[in-house]
Amino acid sequence: MEVRQPIVAVLGHVDHGKTSLLDKIRSSSVAAGEAGGITQAIGSSEVPIGVIKTKYKSLLEKMNISLTIPGLLFLDTPGHAAFVTLRKRGGAIADIAVLVVDINEGIQPQTEESIKLLREFKTPFVVAVTKIDRILSWMPHQDKSFLDTIAEQPKRTVEEFENKVYTLIGQLGSMGFDSERYDRISDFTKQVGLIPVSGKTGEGVPDLLVVLAGLAQKYLQKRIEFSKDGGKGTILEVKEQKGLGSVIDIILYDGQVNKGDWLVIGGKKTIVTKIKALLKPEPLKDIRAERRFLYLDSVTAASGIRISAPELEGVIAGSPIRIVNKEKGLEKAKEDVKQEIEDVEIQTEKDGVVLKADTLGSLEAMIKLFQEASIPIRKAEVGQVTKQDVLEIKTLKEPLIFAFNSQIQEEAKNSTGVKVKVFSSDVIYRLLEQYHEWKKGEKERKEEEILNSVTRPARMRVLPGCIFRQSKPVVFGVEILAGILKPHFRLSRNGKKLGEIKEVQKSGASVDEAVSGDRVALSMDDVVAGKDVLEGDILETLITHEEFRILEKVRGKLRDDEKGLLEEIRNR
Repeated sequence: MEVRQPIVAVLGHVDHGKTSLLDKIRSSSVAAGEAGGITQAIGSSEVPIGVIKTKYKSLLEKMNISLTIPGLLFLDTPGHAAFVTLRKRGGAIADIAVLVVDINEGIQPQTEESIKLLREFKTPFVVAVTKIDRILSWMPHQDKSFLDTIAEQPKRTVEEFENKVYTLIGQLGSMGFDSERYDRISDFTKQVGLIPVSGKTGEGVPDLLVVLAGLAQKYLQKRIEFSKDGGKGTILEVKEQKGLGSVIDIILYDGQVNKGDWLVIGGKKTIVTKIKALLKPEPLKDIRAERRFLYLDSVTAASGIRISAPELEGVIAGSPIRIVNKEKGLEKAKEDVKQEIEDVEIQTEKDGVVLKADTLGSLEAMIKLFQEASIPIRKAEVGQVTKQDVLEIKTLKEPLIFAFNSQIQEEAKNSTGVKVKVFSSDVIYRLLEQYHEWKKGEKERKEEEILNSVTRPARMRVLPGCIFRQSKPVVFGVEILAGILKPHFRLSRNGKKLGEIKEVQKSGASVDEAVSGDRVALSMDDVVAGKDVLEGDILETLITHEEFRILEKVRGKLRDDEKGLLEEIRNR
């Protein structure tokens, strides 16, 4: 068996320097062309092993590493999508990952998401601690190894650097990872290596490449073995290219692909077609740089390649593919991609939420997340949120749609009169956070509704000299001793029902409520001053058994003085 080049996923928080770091590695300018400085599509680029051996010979000798792998295939993943798209049956495409963390900002929300994904897919990783050149008084040494550049920094700068590194080590420790600067680690199976780098000056880039290649060769030998009998891959992107029509960018993670081979693509409908053209980026060039392609007859894994073939319309990013050299292998390939698609399918329920995602891999991650959270799923699909999605669930008790990196069609937004809640985010775990925040808000809103529907505990004293009207309606002044008083509450005197409050006035104006310490005037029908109400009387709100039971359920929403009155009622 031959070994292929390991697939390295680069992921982390937005703006922590992922693409800039890769730019430094491949001396390209992809970052400068990105909208808003955020990677918009997954890119891939190869670093041949010859480049590492030649450029970093002294570091390889210092670290006693002899490289035999063909090279490294880097994947630059969108900060907002991490690498959920990069899937295959049983886990992630990536063999090893680089988690990019800004040394000055530390762990951020999308860093946490990336770590959850790495843990979920059991992907080994190192941490590229970026932007070291921004540390106070840092003296840059272009393209030097970290070990060389740190030795030439002022003492105060080194101290500042070490403090920041150990802050990061503490953050990773709180997430369950034992980590340390890579040059201080003796066993990489027990500790996560931190490799300080700068995408601006290139410092630490030699260390990163050498460590990645060394780790992959030492610990991933079995994983990177491959056979040239057919090929397996995952679609990264579907696009139109002038002169070729519909093309797909794929990661070939196993086997070999040849011009003229059969291509089997999984999806709602399995597509079988023949490869018309096979394009591959030049070494150290990104797959997104469309003008820098080599037209080839054959490519072996692992590679980022572009394929031109008929009937690619409707193909979905994240779909599994199989490459078949001979027609007799087509049936097995169809079964393989069908099985991989079925792995994403779920047992749907009549009453549940709708999940929408941009790719199959994203959808798979969503399904797993929601199943772990015990949230029933009615439907899970790749694509935009449509009017049909909204109308389909509008009659459910809790009509909810969750959209990850999926647009909401205008027709869906404008479906008037439909009380459907849509949660949308480009961070997959944030969807659940939004849901739980909404549920908490809904619970509080319902508790408020319940409180507004019952009489709450209150005690008051009729003020001397404050009988303003004898009857029809009686108007008299009270001081609230405890609790909350509102219009329409019923009052009692010595346990005997008096009637309902018609209006509460404070300083001559009607108010919606009065609380302990307030002095207010009450008006009531069917009550006569001097007969039913006397100066100095202690009055209380009249609470029924059913209201008492309801108040006990929402006890946490009551004031302390109300809780005290409830206890008195219970003990009578």
